[in-house]
Amino acid sequence: QTSAHTTQITKHLSLQSTPHFSHIESEKMNRIMLSFGNRAVSQVTRLPAHARFVPCKRFMSQYYLKSHEYIKVSGDEGTVGITDFAQSALGDVVYVELPSVGDTFEKGETFGSVESVKAASDVYAPVSGEVIETNSLLEETPGTVNESPMEKGWFIK
Repeated sequence: QTSAHTTQITKHLSLQSTPHFSHIESEKMNRIMLSFGNRAVSQVTRLPAHARFVPCKRFMSQYYLKSHEYIKVSGDEGTVGITDFAQSALGDVVYVELPSVGDTFEKGETFGSVESVKAASDVYAPVSGEVIETNSLLEETPGTVNESPMEKGWFIK
C-alpha cells in the first residue's frame, strides 16, 4: 500500500517525468499528507525546484544530547541511555539509579544517575514523557552499560 501511495503522489505531482516543476506543484508538495499506519503526518518541506520528492517511512531515529544521553525513537516510544563516549569517560559503572515505571519527566529534568569507580553523574531526560519500562538488568549487572551502552545497556523507555 505504501508503494502504491508513493506512486500515486509522485504521478500526481508529475515529478518523475520532469526534473523541474512549477510553483503550483511545489506548493502542492509542501502540503502532502502521508499516511503512517493509523495516523496522518503533515509534511511541510521547502525543496529546490529541481529536487525530486520521494516520500519514505522512517522506522527508527536516533538522537544525541550534548550531555551524552541518547534516545532511539521507534513509533511512539523512545529508548534512553548514555552514549559510548559517556560510559568510557565514566569508567567501570558500579551502580545505576533508575526511576519507577509510571514516573513522568520534563525535557532536561534529571531522571536517574550513574556511579562509576571514577565519578557519579546525573542522567537527563531528552524529551518529556512517562516511563513505561526500565532496564532491570542494570540493577543486577550495571557493567552492562560499559559492555553495550547502545543496545543492552539502555536505561528507560
